[in-house]
Amino acid sequence: MAKNTQPLPDVTRHETQPFWEGCRRGELMIQRCASCRTWIWYPQDVCHVCNAKDLGWERVSGKGKVFSWVLSRQALHPWFADKLPLIVALVELDDAPGVRFTTNILDCTPEQVKLGMPVSVVFQKINDQITLPYFKRA
Repeated sequence: MAKNTQPLPDVTRHETQPFWEGCRRGELMIQRCASCRTWIWYPQDVCHVCNAKDLGWERVSGKGKVFSWVLSRQALHPWFADKLPLIVALVELDDAPGVRFTTNILDCTPEQVKLGMPVSVVFQKINDQITLPYFKRA
């Protein structure tokens, strides 16, 4: 991978394809068990609560709150070097209890980030196959 090429996820894995297709449409999709109604994150083939294989995908609002966050001051990949410091957060989604989404908080200084701060999803199109979800202050 070239030094100034953004590292990108594999959007072809069967477990995550509905998530990435939703992102391309501007929708945040989270997996949910049809049997016990548990929200599932990260995507998988079997419910971690009841072991059912009847998992589907549901659109959520993309609204949430900062559960935890750190400030990354070191680029773990050369592409991030000029984007530091980077706010890396766990966002707890309002309408998918138990789901904590790892993300970056955009358009916000480190001094502005607070635990419990309301945030909402935004999507950035990278190319025709990949649109990435991020969060901004609500």
